[in-house]
Amino acid sequence: MKRLSLARFGLLLAALWVFAACERDTEPKRAASDPSKPDVVVFGSEMEGMYLARAAKDEGLSVIVIDPREKPGGQLIQGEMHYLDEAFEGSGKSLLQGRVKLLFDAYKKGDIRKKEEFVAYFNQLSDGIPIESGISITNVEIKEDPATNKRRVESVSYRTKDGTTKTVSARYWVENTDFSALTSKLGLQRIPGIETVFGGTKDYMASSLMMKFRNVDWAKFQQEVNKLGKKGIEEKYGAETTVTDTFTWGFGNVGGRFKPSSSDVFLRGLNTVNQRDGDVLINALLLYDVDPSSEESVRQAIELGRRETERVLPHLRQELPGWEKAEINGYPEYLYVRDYDRYETEYVLQATDLMSGTMYDDNVSIAGYALDLQGTKNHVWGSRKGVPDKYGMPLRSFIPKGYSNVITAGKNVGASAVAYGSARIQPNTALAGEVIGILLARLDDKRVLSELSAKEMKELHSYVQKKHGIRLSGVTGADKIKHLTDEQRRQLNEGKLVIE
Repeated sequence: MKRLSLARFGLLLAALWVFAACERDTEPKRAASDPSKPDVVVFGSEMEGMYLARAAKDEGLSVIVIDPREKPGGQLIQGEMHYLDEAFEGSGKSLLQGRVKLLFDAYKKGDIRKKEEFVAYFNQLSDGIPIESGISITNVEIKEDPATNKRRVESVSYRTKDGTTKTVSARYWVENTDFSALTSKLGLQRIPGIETVFGGTKDYMASSLMMKFRNVDWAKFQQEVNKLGKKGIEEKYGAETTVTDTFTWGFGNVGGRFKPSSSDVFLRGLNTVNQRDGDVLINALLLYDVDPSSEESVRQAIELGRRETERVLPHLRQELPGWEKAEINGYPEYLYVRDYDRYETEYVLQATDLMSGTMYDDNVSIAGYALDLQGTKNHVWGSRKGVPDKYGMPLRSFIPKGYSNVITAGKNVGASAVAYGSARIQPNTALAGEVIGILLARLDDKRVLSELSAKEMKELHSYVQKKHGIRLSGVTGADKIKHLTDEQRRQLNEGKLVIE
């Protein structure tokens, strides 16, 4: 308890220092608007969009969050997806920047590993931002904007948890749910999904239920696995199997030796995090055909995941040293939803953009991560199509096509099915959210995001680097596909080519 209290205290001080520094350095262009007509409405409380909300508020805008889920926090809090993937450039240097770096720094030190510690972090991030949970959108008022020849959302009506109908107007609207609650109502074209890679009809990468265990002897686990040596580890547990003081990856053979109860569930390799005190969490249990827009589909998937976790436990006890006395340590209240409908943005990122290290005048993130396509029912193991160095994510990939005042966040980024395997990673889109939140406050009432000039973006880049330490320009990424022909590039974008 002493360590937890000190960790929270240290994290709180760090967060307050950052927030205070931002407020000292900020000169908002306008006072906060009428609370009944906020500057920014964020739909959903997934973490990536909360970075946008936090930045916008700290830069002087009024922000509210209206969330279709019953409780806030999305996959990180309710889904307890606490195996955090970090983005690195080809040399192995971390690409973390901005506020999300605070989370990862504390995570890597071991100060944030358990749910209550993540909740404390989320509460600091959302402090002072109203969140209304359990809503459902009933109407979206859309008008043509003659000044820009684009459409704009004027107002949104929604039903609250108690059945009351409300209507809200705002300058900007942010899609931050994991099931396109807002953008699905805007008449946009769906970006073709993972079915374009693995075949079949409309499809999505699997969702997951995190598996939580206690009474694991991590020291024994690490020692007994590693003493086998590289060849012995690969033969018994699978290629690339690794156990560190805090994480594991690999263990594909352990997943492969488990017989699922049905074709709707699958145990892949084990991404495991040591949460301290014998508690561990595993990201490995894949659930297929989950529709996150359907409460019933989500409920059924959670129930299936819980039943399968009970079957996985004896398998892990038998397979893994140090797990002989392991027990189930409860269940998350929600899923980790990787993939759902995404809708066309002003620019849709392609795999060739990522693998060539392309940078943009309107960069809002410097990103990295493998093109990691998780499995589907028809292709249970998924596929990795290549590993970029680093690449830019342009503002245009977060603006729905033809709209002047709507923004996408997190998993709603405009990326093809193959590019999405990398672009979807939390640090990549969390940074983009923070930068866009800052940008919204730098615009006057007559400017719209989709019409910013290269000069204006250059000024923004200078501002965020000077005031927030975020570097978005003057960065180059290695071109790993300069040798490819036009036909090979087409194949890469379609997921038919793997870059080693």
